[in-house]
Amino acid sequence: VPMVAPGNVQVHVINSTLAKVHWDTVPLKTVRGHLQGYKVYYWKVQSLSRRSRRHVEKKILTFRGNKTFGMLPGLEPYSSYKLNVRVVNGKGEGPASPDKVFKTPEGVPSSPSFLKITNPTLDSLTLEWGSPTHPNGVLTSYILKFQPINNTHELGPLVEIRIPANESSLILKNLNYSTRYKFYFNAQTAVGSGSQITEEAVTIMDE
Repeated sequence: VPMVAPGNVQVHVINSTLAKVHWDTVPLKTVRGHLQGYKVYYWKVQSLSRRSRRHVEKKILTFRGNKTFGMLPGLEPYSSYKLNVRVVNGKGEGPASPDKVFKTPEGVPSSPSFLKITNPTLDSLTLEWGSPTHPNGVLTSYILKFQPINNTHELGPLVEIRIPANESSLILKNLNYSTRYKFYFNAQTAVGSGSQITEEAVTIMDE
């Protein structure tokens, strides 16, 4: 098997899900056989928004021939990763380069995990929600938009409210009685807005 590990391993993080890794080729005599390529082992150490460590699943990408770089797609945003590189010949792979640590930046969050609308009165509705399963960063706020829908399914004016990220419920007041409302709800990080969930609810007709 090859005798030495690739040197000068560098990682260039391109965005929250993609990184490029560079390495120096090894001297051909140390390959001790036919150079088939390089293998990059990489794994997520932890999410930076949740401190929980979980079972580490190592991923392997093989780059054929005498390449000196490769792309690592499908990374998770706002996470800490490690990687190393090894040479491969017809017999197997050589020793690993020293582990290199890199971090991915924040991304946009997944949609809030749920939106529940309860306690209808003549002029109010209560909203409750769950935080995104994958925050992909530090949540900065939630954005609630809502508008009335009339009997012919025409949409009325859209109202937008920004809600602090640590809130999980809200009582909406001063609504019209016996009116159906459509709600659009999403979470935000510093990078931008995540995908929204929609819900409809009706204020009651009379007491």
